[in-house]
Amino acid sequence: MQTQTQGIGVIDQSMVEDLDGITVLRGGGKERGWNGIRYMQGLSGKNAGAENLSINVATVPPGSIAYAHIHDGFEVMLFILQGRVKHTYGEGLTQSVINEAGDFIYIKPGIPHEVFNIGDEELIAFVARSTADEWDKIVNYPSEYRPQE
Repeated sequence: MQTQTQGIGVIDQSMVEDLDGITVLRGGGKERGWNGIRYMQGLSGKNAGAENLSINVATVPPGSIAYAHIHDGFEVMLFILQGRVKHTYGEGLTQSVINEAGDFIYIKPGIPHEVFNIGDEELIAFVARSTADEWDKIVNYPSEYRPQE
């Protein structure tokens, strides 16, 4: 069974093994996309029955931007596996921090931020969220880089 998720791609339920208390998704699942980021399927409430947690691996091509947004009511933690990333953040996106492979990042709920791959290779990050619905509670924030709709 496949489930469509708000413009993010299809969740392939056939790849998930429900082992009566442990759920397994082998190989990370099919790739999906949102806001300039490619994601492995990962696990969430949509395919594992999770209630308060989702995880996946995100990939951002060199030079790409994940346009400014806010996580409405949930926390995010990242572990940078490969590459260099710049986050601009805060009201008006006036602050910035650069991270690279081996760094952990915590993003509080409600903090506006924009993600830039500033390296020469793909940016790859492990992403954990304190919500089981993945992207349903993400709100766009004004960005000079976002294409006009």
